[in-house]
Amino acid sequence: MSETLTRPAPVQVSLWTTYTTLLRWQVAQIGPLLPLVVVIQALLAAGIIIGFGFLIPDIDPATALFLSTGAPTVLLLTIGFVIVPQGVARARTDGTFAYMRSLPLARPLLLAADLTVWLLIALPSVAVGVLVAQLRYDLDLSFDWPVLVASALLVTLMATAVGYAIAVSLQPMLAQLVTQVLVFFVLLFSPITFPASQLPGWFQTAHDVLPARPGADLLRAGLASDVFDASGRDLLVLVVWCVLGVAVTLRALVRRE
Repeated sequence: MSETLTRPAPVQVSLWTTYTTLLRWQVAQIGPLLPLVVVIQALLAAGIIIGFGFLIPDIDPATALFLSTGAPTVLLLTIGFVIVPQGVARARTDGTFAYMRSLPLARPLLLAADLTVWLLIALPSVAVGVLVAQLRYDLDLSFDWPVLVASALLVTLMATAVGYAIAVSLQPMLAQLVTQVLVFFVLLFSPITFPASQLPGWFQTAHDVLPARPGADLLRAGLASDVFDASGRDLLVLVVWCVLGVAVTLRALVRRE
């Protein structure tokens, strides 16, 4: 009597289960660095708000408000443009990234899990920056919560997506060098903590299509809605950069090597 051997049917795992499993994996990978990230956020907030205040003698309330409402954007862009790509570059170097890509799962879920983790890590920097500013300059902020929450989410998502795209598109060493240049560009040459009118005309025009100033204007409008406002153009620029970063990342993730 012959026996027929049948291969067991593959276990079907839902996308949600795969996503949550990847999320736990990413949290476990970053876990030991979480205290360091929090410390960096606090130091950056203090350095930008307090340190820049030392550079401006007899800082007036209007300048203090502009500086303080721009600081959270600097913190979010630093995490997205620097910390995220350096982490991905390190994962590519030690083989973790290649291992994750080899797993039989939808590649976009890798990006979704990473974006979620960094979103949760980056957003507290807004609260840190606001707290330091209020303690240092005794500001009276007028929060527009829908604008503040939406703009903080969008700026974080955009910065993380662009940083991720840099990390997966360039060689790890080159990606780390590019991120070092970006952090200086954000801190010194982007009209986030100072008005765009202080830049040359051509540089102001360039920042109309770059994501730093639009992101700062949106966040500033959410933090001090009675003083600042943002435009639909700012929102459009951020969305375009966010879509571009996600598209480049997904293309790199699904490409066969």
